[in-house]
Amino acid sequence: MTKVLKVGFIPLTDAAPLVIAQEIGFAAEENIALDFLRVPSWSAMRDYLMLGHIDVAHMLAPIPVANALGLGSVEGDLDVLAALNLSGNAITVSCDVAREMRAAGYGFDFADATAAGQALIGLGRQLRIGVPFPFSMHAELLYYWLEALGLAAPQALSVRTVPPPLMAEALAQGEIDAFCVGEPWGSLAVENGHGTLLLPTSAIWNTAIEKVVAARRGWAEADPERAGGLLRALWKAGRWLDQPEKRGTAAEILARPGYLDLPVGLVERALRGDFVISPRGDIRHADRFVTFHDGAANFPWRSQAAWMGMRIAKRLGLDRRESMAAAKAVFRTDLYRAHLRGIRADLPSASEKVEGTLDHPTAVPSETGRVILAADRFFDGSVFDPMA
Repeated sequence: MTKVLKVGFIPLTDAAPLVIAQEIGFAAEENIALDFLRVPSWSAMRDYLMLGHIDVAHMLAPIPVANALGLGSVEGDLDVLAALNLSGNAITVSCDVAREMRAAGYGFDFADATAAGQALIGLGRQLRIGVPFPFSMHAELLYYWLEALGLAAPQALSVRTVPPPLMAEALAQGEIDAFCVGEPWGSLAVENGHGTLLLPTSAIWNTAIEKVVAARRGWAEADPERAGGLLRALWKAGRWLDQPEKRGTAAEILARPGYLDLPVGLVERALRGDFVISPRGDIRHADRFVTFHDGAANFPWRSQAAWMGMRIAKRLGLDRRESMAAAKAVFRTDLYRAHLRGIRADLPSASEKVEGTLDHPTAVPSETGRVILAADRFFDGSVFDPMA
């Protein structure tokens, strides 16, 4: 008998594994069906999940970490069952800001995080920047990037919280000067003539975790059949999505009214990393702009959780070690391993690693031999050791 899961999602291309799991039939193979609820904001997503209105959620990776640090609005803990994708965000600036940057000599190469950050800081004024949620990789990567280049972040910024579908409109109305969000909302601002894509966040950290599938603490243990079916279906969907020849079909599915309700071309550009970055038609490519499977992309690395815990603790004055330990406990590598061993998924032998040490694809031990991890460099060459 097919078992139904109520799934909350926000219209972004990185909801693709959930959508593809349902539409291509991977969920049906596991005797489950995904019933989607389009949620208006990340705060609503967190609260819907905590209150039991949905079973699982397409969620910003730092939200369950923040909840574990006592920073949620509803008491209770969340579990991260798997990563949905790595990267997939872009920073967009208004056309006025872009003109100033071009006048100062910046060429918008869409690749050099140092040059882009220096050009932005060089404008010499406080920027109004939109992020989807205070606890998001968008925010953490922005602050890390600008702080590493000498700007006090977020103190020197005016940070506004804007739901992803409203980012392009906020830029058009002059409410913000720039924003960082998952695609295709940056490309929509370009398409509408109001923005210029500045940088993919993959240029800041090569393989930063972005969205996860999250559940209430204890849900997966209480319902292992549905939890296991979901994880296996998502793993198969991610593998399907990372075949380049499938991304056109994926774009057509995601663009439908029930999901993103946007032009297919915008969605396909995001999936392929081929961008029109400005209203004047400049074209750039971002290699591995978004990854759904390759390099153990779905594995919930506890070291990435620790990085988020460390960043939040530093910003809010919390105890660093306690925050990192609480963050690690949220990323359920134990559940991921238990449910995916049966399909011989690539399962790294370790559950955490030193982040930022790989400058090229590298083989590491796995439970069944070796798995190839992608380059994971930070733009400034820093390294994060979760055990330090």
